Amino acid sequence: MSVRLYIGNLPQTFDSKELEGLFAAIGKGIRFKPVFDRESGGCRGFGFANVEDEKLANAVIEQLNGREFNGNNLRVERSERRESNNGGGRRNSNSSNGNSHSKRKQTKKVVHSDAPNEEAPDPRWAGELAKLKELLANQKTPV
Repeated sequence: MSVRLYIGNLPQTFDSKELEGLFAAIGKGIRFKPVFDRESGGCRGFGFANVEDEKLANAVIEQLNGREFNGNNLRVERSERRESNNGGGRRNSNSSNGNSHSKRKQTKKVVHSDAPNEEAPDPRWAGELAKLKELLANQKTPV
């Protein structure tokens, strides 16, 4: 049975032949496929490798996890497979009677707002705010 490995922290631009050379140095039977961005066409920074043997998969993890590759330290670990929901994805998840909402688990949703929080300043402007406070504190005339 093949083992699927997650290969992460890849540079956006890299030569897949060079990475396949690293795999070939460890053993044969390793197939790698990077994940690409639909819009830019560049690598999204990760991919998956299918390894035919359990011992070989352990060797790949041991030898490549944390190894420097084109300026990045690779992250190699076993991939966790997604669990299917009753055999259907998003397209097929609706039940035949149209009452699919009754089966959903009720969750408390958190709504995020862009409105400023009155308790703390916006962290994007914290540095500028600190400079302004310092300038005001150093003024000779009272405000």
